[in-house]
Amino acid sequence: MHGIAASQPYVIAAFLLWAGLVKLFGRRMRAQAGRTALARLAGPARAVPALRLVGLAELAVAAALLAPPLHPVDGVAAALLSAGFLAYLTYAYVAAPTSSCGCLGTHSRPVDVRAFARAGLLLAGSLLAAAAPEGPALPAVIVLEAAVLLALSAELDRHWLTPLRGLLVRVRRPLAIPPPAAVPLEASLHLLRRSAAYCSASAQLTSDVLESWDEDGIRFVVYGARDRTAVFAVPLAGNDPAGVRVALVQP
Repeated sequence: MHGIAASQPYVIAAFLLWAGLVKLFGRRMRAQAGRTALARLAGPARAVPALRLVGLAELAVAAALLAPPLHPVDGVAAALLSAGFLAYLTYAYVAAPTSSCGCLGTHSRPVDVRAFARAGLLLAGSLLAAAAPEGPALPAVIVLEAAVLLALSAELDRHWLTPLRGLLVRVRRPLAIPPPAAVPLEASLHLLRRSAAYCSASAQLTSDVLESWDEDGIRFVVYGARDRTAVFAVPLAGNDPAGVRVALVQP
């Protein structure tokens, strides 16, 4: 537990450094500041200075966390800053639900549960840092927490989440036509019974399914029909009953 607490200043400081540098030196921050919830809170004319001020505060707290020796006041300052983040996110979610928070960049996504989870994780880490004893940090904890914070940052989705979703679509091919073996017979029978072809021939059917086979994307289903045989052609792709055909043949 001591190692986990001792790791928090490094995680929080790295995150605050990133956030502060983006606010102070981001190339598009000035243009995007008016679209953030801070513009509604402080006014459009004061949105950019307010973001710069927050960035300076983040850099100051990050420097205090990294400068040895660590003092409990440094963790308290980080906790107050994180609590302020949570309060700001709550305001943004209620008063400007379509605006972005402007926390880490110029993305246009509104505040969501991931932003609250990220701020909550920072607050919990800050409280641990305030009570952190002297001792070595755990690199594995730092890497794990950093990965979680990055995963909770919608600003980075275009770098990993969007490509990952594209890869999953290419691998799973959710819109692809399934191979014939993947279509259960019951699914074909359900489509068949809803068709006009089945309704037109149902009065003559005298047996259950006698046999079925697949050929060229069509499932053929055979029924007895008095002194004849009813052969239904059911498309394996799609779910339109109008595509079902029937032929009554003499054995």
